[in-house]
Amino acid sequence: MQQPTRIAPSILSADFAKLGEEVRALDAAGADYIHIDVMDGHFVPNLTIGPDVVKALRPHTGKPLDVHLMISPVDPYLDAFAAAGADIITVHAEAGPHTHRTLQYIKSLGKKAGVSLNPGTPLSAVDYLLDDIDLVLVMSVNPGFGGQSFITSQLDKICELRRRIDALCKDVPGRTIDLQVDGGVNFDNAAQVINAGADVLVAGTATFANGAYADNIMRLKNAG
Repeated sequence: MQQPTRIAPSILSADFAKLGEEVRALDAAGADYIHIDVMDGHFVPNLTIGPDVVKALRPHTGKPLDVHLMISPVDPYLDAFAAAGADIITVHAEAGPHTHRTLQYIKSLGKKAGVSLNPGTPLSAVDYLLDDIDLVLVMSVNPGFGGQSFITSQLDKICELRRRIDALCKDVPGRTIDLQVDGGVNFDNAAQVINAGADVLVAGTATFANGAYADNIMRLKNAG
């Protein structure tokens, strides 16, 4: 069953000179998660932040820190991001040799575990993983940079994931799996994304537009 829409602003679009202040502002504006994009310049063509920044941001919000690891190999860094205060750790299906083992390890650290699918990654990548995860992230742009345009072909992937998640969870009381979408989500397409089945929208550029964080979050949340 699709859950209520939640908004996870990506701090990739924040002012990095005042990240703590930005995170406090997003919390006050009604963000449900704080989405932290970690890029290594290897798995994706950009560099962002490491676990020390996550640790520094942790005291600035009580909202879940939703840490998206776009790094490979990912396994050597799981302990550091868990210790830094991540609540959700999402890894890419291609980021290590044994995705199932990686997810088990994240759960053993007491964290929620997610799998991210790039635009070209088939749904079969999660065929035997859905039972073990708390979140599936559909990348609707190729990862590495903010401000890209939404790839509309991913709407079909979202719809099929919604069907699979609902089929898995319907007979398990209390079982939920977040269906998150990240990349090019804005006011023009948020309704399509929600109606396709997403219940967590990652939005960077749209959230930070004109400094109207609260209005932008509410507008995205009510788009469906």
